[in-house]
Amino acid sequence: MPKGSPERTAARKDEIISACEKLYQTMSFKDITLKEIGKVTSFSRPTIYNYFETKEEIFLALYELEYQRWNEDLEKIISENEKLSRDEIAQKIAHSLEKRAQLLKLLSMNNFDMEENSRQELLASFKKAYGTSMDNVRRILDKFCPEMKKEEKQTFIYIFFPFMFGIYPYTAVTDKQKTAMSEADVNYTYQSIYEIAYNCLKKLLSI
Repeated sequence: MPKGSPERTAARKDEIISACEKLYQTMSFKDITLKEIGKVTSFSRPTIYNYFETKEEIFLALYELEYQRWNEDLEKIISENEKLSRDEIAQKIAHSLEKRAQLLKLLSMNNFDMEENSRQELLASFKKAYGTSMDNVRRILDKFCPEMKKEEKQTFIYIFFPFMFGIYPYTAVTDKQKTAMSEADVNYTYQSIYEIAYNCLKKLLSI
C-alpha cells in the first residue's frame, strides 16, 4: 500500500471502483482489464496495483459496495416502518432489489473465481457486507413477523439468498437470446426484477 493519507487512499480506491463500475455498464467482465480501467482514471495504470492486485479485487470491492447500498435500503425498511403485513414486506424487499440490478448482475457471475483471486482481507471485508444483508433481512422478519419461528426465518434466508443468484439472467435477456428461445420453441414469459423477487418472497412468506 502506498504512503499517503487515509483520505487520499480511500479517494483513489473509490475512483478505481467507479471506473470499473462505469465500464461494467457497457462491457462484460471478461473484456474489462486493468488497462481499460486505467484509461478511465486520472492516474496511470501501474498506480492501480498500489491499491488492487487483480481485476477480481476491484470487482469484489464493487460487489461489496452494492451490498452496502442494498443494506441502506433494507435498514430504511426497518427504521421507517412500525408495522408491515407480509405482502408489504414482499413488496418492499422486491422494490429494494429492483434498484440493485448491478448487484444481481454481479451475483450471476462466477463468484468462485472472483473470491479465489482476491486477498483474504478484501474477501473478509466483502463477506462482512454480505453478512450484514442477511442480518438485515433477518431483522425485517424479526420485527414484522414475530410469529415466525427461528427455523422458518433461517429457511427463508437460505432459500432467498441463493435464489437471488438467478434473478438477473431471467430479466436481462438479449435479442440474441430471445431469438434462440423462439427458434428452440421455448414458450417463456419475461418478467421484471420486481416481479420475480416479489413472487418468490410471497411464496416464502406464505401469502
